Amino acid sequence: MADRAPWSRNRIILQAFGLALSLALAVPTSGTHAAEPLSLLLDWFVNPDHAPLIVAEEKGFFADVGLDVHMTEPADPNDPPKLVAAGQADMAVSYQPQLHIQVAAGLPLVRIAALVATPLNTLVVLADGPVTSLAALAGRTIGYSVGGFEDAVLGAMLDGVGLSLDDVTLVNVNFALTPALLSGQVDGVIGAFRNFELNQLALHDAEGRAFYPEEHGVPPYDELILVVNRNRLDDPRWRRLLDALERATVYLLNHPEESWSLFVRHRPSLDDPLNRLAWRDTLRRFAQAPAALDPHRYRRFAMFLEARGLIEQARPADAYAVTLD
Repeated sequence: MADRAPWSRNRIILQAFGLALSLALAVPTSGTHAAEPLSLLLDWFVNPDHAPLIVAEEKGFFADVGLDVHMTEPADPNDPPKLVAAGQADMAVSYQPQLHIQVAAGLPLVRIAALVATPLNTLVVLADGPVTSLAALAGRTIGYSVGGFEDAVLGAMLDGVGLSLDDVTLVNVNFALTPALLSGQVDGVIGAFRNFELNQLALHDAEGRAFYPEEHGVPPYDELILVVNRNRLDDPRWRRLLDALERATVYLLNHPEESWSLFVRHRPSLDDPLNRLAWRDTLRRFAQAPAALDPHRYRRFAMFLEARGLIEQARPADAYAVTLD
């Protein structure tokens, strides 16, 4: 018995140390006891593009950094950045092209993180249709939902094959991109998201052919971003939210099936074949380091928008996006 006593004491000490360490690690990293509220306006209804935010909420990562994040779907998708600029909301999910245009209009907005780090926008035609190349769009009808940026994207793509917007007929199909294509109302659609409309076509036993803007004259850009009011960059909640968001993205990429279960638990109505396929196709497009910034990417895209006439003058990258300490 005497020989075993020191081992027993050591085991008790190690167990006590382990308990103390567990308790220490359980303390929220924010060092606060009461969670601080943070209002986050989404760009649209909840969908797989928002997966890192939903995982952060469902896994308790926001709570771990002392934040109580209230995510709200907008009645009008154009409103969230404007409400942030007016100080009526803390943060919004938005789009890089939209951000450049809003900054040019004088709104005090700035990007602090990316959710989806590649374009999702595509030009889609039916794979068994007559359009087999961009050049074959001459004289064809193209459906769109939102003018402005989509016109600029399409114009740049057509420029690369010696065509212009004058060589096609544009038709506003009011967000009914897939039905317009399937019914033959149009020969192609611009603004189709590669993780949704292509899968919608597949679910209707049709195959789409996608022409990717970033392969045809349009600089790559961040599709979904987080924006805050430039006058509130010193708010300490931003850095804590970004830490939680990165943790959620890592979990999402490492555990896609478990994350899908969390996603549909959060919004059971989205547990359907289309969202399941969109989930699969969106995973590889999430920003693995959400807070990371490539200034040249933002400056280059601003110059593209200037060249296409959507903004009067391209500004330095830090006019649009910053890296938080």
